[in-house]
Amino acid sequence: MESSETNPDLESFREQWRAEVRARHQQSHRPRQDQHTTAGPSTGSRKPPPTKKPIAKEYEEDYVPTKVFDEPGQPATITGVAAVPTKKEPITALEHYEKAVEREAAGNLGDSLRLYRKAFRMDDQVDQNYKAKHFPRAKFPQKMAAPKSGDSSTAAAPGDAKADQPQTMKELIASFAGLTIEPVPPEIEGMPQPPCPISNLPDEILVHILRDVAVADVGDFVRLAQVCKRLAFLVVTEDRIWRRICLGVEFGFGGMHYHWQRQITWEPLAEEDLEREAAEEAAAAEAFTQSSGATSPTETEQEDGFVVPVFDLEKRAERLADESTANTLAFFNSLYGSSWQRMFRLRPRLRFNGCYISTVNYVRSGMANSNSITWGAPIHVVTYYRYLRFFRDGTCLSLLTTAEPNDVVHHLTRETYASHHSGHVMESALKGRWRLARAGDNPGASLSEVEGDVMVETEGVSKYVYRLDLTLKSAGKGARNNKLAWRGFYSWNRLTDDWAEFTLRNDKPFFFSRVRSYGVMGA
Repeated sequence: MESSETNPDLESFREQWRAEVRARHQQSHRPRQDQHTTAGPSTGSRKPPPTKKPIAKEYEEDYVPTKVFDEPGQPATITGVAAVPTKKEPITALEHYEKAVEREAAGNLGDSLRLYRKAFRMDDQVDQNYKAKHFPRAKFPQKMAAPKSGDSSTAAAPGDAKADQPQTMKELIASFAGLTIEPVPPEIEGMPQPPCPISNLPDEILVHILRDVAVADVGDFVRLAQVCKRLAFLVVTEDRIWRRICLGVEFGFGGMHYHWQRQITWEPLAEEDLEREAAEEAAAAEAFTQSSGATSPTETEQEDGFVVPVFDLEKRAERLADESTANTLAFFNSLYGSSWQRMFRLRPRLRFNGCYISTVNYVRSGMANSNSITWGAPIHVVTYYRYLRFFRDGTCLSLLTTAEPNDVVHHLTRETYASHHSGHVMESALKGRWRLARAGDNPGASLSEVEGDVMVETEGVSKYVYRLDLTLKSAGKGARNNKLAWRGFYSWNRLTDDWAEFTLRNDKPFFFSRVRSYGVMGA
């Protein structure tokens, strides 16, 4: 029989197999580069990657409940450990279990698993003790037994079924229309009621006062509905106040930016940035004209029969403000049923009185110790965080660190970034800029289709610029616009003008957390 070394069929099969392996190896090491026509970093001429991509796959367990950070913590280091410890170490099994629940709520699965394991080693019934302490049965009312079908004494009359149905919210608010503000009852029975000057004000003056409260803090304005029924009626139904909120720059869409306002380094836009923006607007308008046969206005002016771009920043800001107001009025009539309150609640917008946090956990296999008697290799749960804080002038701060939110959020400010020292948690923070998507980013699509997409560009390592393509979503019961989901993550090489895409295998969405030290309106 002929040997395998001289078998021609076997040799041809080997050569074919080697060629396939080499082709796969070369393809796996080849960087992916995608191109399209939206705005990118402010230096160099290039075609950025596509932004209208499917949202990264998400799971229900990715949701991290939002947390309100009240008081600034201790000065943090780059390791995330506070300089002065503020909490004692757990001793009993129940304390370990409570600490584990706290670490799990913060997203740190590695510490929580370690604490859970230690708590159950100390007491295998610790979960029942925790439930009895924090969720006693006395706090929950017992369910009423359903009446039997043959019991005529408990059967309701047919006419009472409609009367027993609760009012809808709209009907309840409408019932408050004719009510007035009642003064506080006297502290001692028989004494005259204390004066209530606000109850004697006409509605015009009262609405003006409520509008000033809403401009100062829209949260305080909404909480006035808990004072009395008359104020609840005005808060819900006074459309003039909600219109002022939506069109204003304090909390509404007048403070949203749909064009770049700064360079990545936080410097004002240069003339070359405005020229590039005008060229992109013209290209988008041409694409729109070719696809629909209509004309689309761009950010240009007509002078002596020639179309020239607008290079004056003040005039540009005025035109962009008018454009934003026009889009808001168009959405008011088309998408939100002519309700300013509904628009403020549902239309995508960024918030400045807190930061967006992405908690990432993934499992990594470790190396088994040669002196260990265990069969398998250890498993490590790795936890890190991404932080994004947006500022009103179109700039932002980005931070990737293992430091926990309590040790980071109060330092995520411009002042701390400018004055941080070596070893500080802000040492690896990156400057950046942000804007919301506009119609020019997706020519031919309606504004409602591109609403909610967020583009962030930050400084990168050495010669690179990072680009984050995100989209605003909602997570949790009753919350709106508190989530930033990933669409893409790219890097741009300023020297070679090449784009590369990062994989999003481990990255999770960002969730908004209020930070009171930032103030009501943020920075």
